[in-house]
Amino acid sequence: MSVEEQDVLMDNDELEDDETSQLYEHHRIIADKGQKLLRVDKFLLTQLSGTSRNRVQKAADAGFIMANGKPVKRSYKVKPEDVIQVMLDRPHYENKITPEDIPLDIVYEDDDLMVINKPAGMVVHPGFGNWNGTMLNAIAWHLKDMPQYDINDPEIGLVHRIDKDTSGLLVVAKTASAKTSLGLQFFNKTTKREYNALVWGNFAEDAGTIVGNIGRDPKDRMRMAVFPPDSETGKHAVTHYEVLERFGYTTLVKCVLETGRTHQIRAHMKHIGHPLFSDERYGGDQVLKGSSTAKYRQFIDNCFKLCPRQVLHAKTLGFVHPRTGQEMLFGSELPEDIVALLEKWRGWSKSN
Repeated sequence: MSVEEQDVLMDNDELEDDETSQLYEHHRIIADKGQKLLRVDKFLLTQLSGTSRNRVQKAADAGFIMANGKPVKRSYKVKPEDVIQVMLDRPHYENKITPEDIPLDIVYEDDDLMVINKPAGMVVHPGFGNWNGTMLNAIAWHLKDMPQYDINDPEIGLVHRIDKDTSGLLVVAKTASAKTSLGLQFFNKTTKREYNALVWGNFAEDAGTIVGNIGRDPKDRMRMAVFPPDSETGKHAVTHYEVLERFGYTTLVKCVLETGRTHQIRAHMKHIGHPLFSDERYGGDQVLKGSSTAKYRQFIDNCFKLCPRQVLHAKTLGFVHPRTGQEMLFGSELPEDIVALLEKWRGWSKSN
């Protein structure tokens, strides 16, 4: 299994924003005529090298494993002559990640890890339509003189991700032991992750908690949907939020992640009727609140142009250092496009 395939099945939930909803076949296995009934996750472990049962199960949960042309759950029993496919959301790509001289905003770095402030618009990991110019290409260049660091080794490197058009803090492990330690902290929910988001609408309360499973939207694979907490669909997700500033038709909120699921804040906020401002994928790029006057519509259009991406910034990141045991806490300033947008809303709310 290639590095890219391993990464799709990696043991974290902060996946990169999908660039396409089309699926591509990476593996096709036809069960023998004498095949005994066997769970598909166990079956694939006997057929594919370089993976784990956990990764296979995650692929099944994401709808990437098919039997006879239809997605199946991890518990599906493979029968004689079944056609089992591993489908991914990008074409098969064998090339390794190559170093590229791309500037990085490094907030902190030592022999074990580095914390990076990612700008909006930068893809974290190479994928369909973005094989070059990614953060991993930049990291490979930055660490090219560190002989023990192999950017193509899945046992080191990114511990989590944020979407292409989300800005903010990420931690990268330079050693396998550092990645194991940091990965466990994310898994055990002991890290501290705070985001700032501008969302549509006003809140009756000053704080709240959203609990709801997150999984692929069955009507649109480009999006995530929220399902009941007691549902077998999706994965358990919890987002705590607090109002920071009210602008009447929009609100600046702080979101604290208890779990880290794909598009968690974006999906949870849409679920409670507050899509992120300018979030095209989740409907936030429309005028959802406010008046119908031409003046207001022009104001909103100017806001979209000022910040043409979901207004979401990973502002705070905290964890225990994997070697020293020291509590580490990092913060980052809001980027210029969000600062300018908030100033525009402050001006509007004061004059209207």
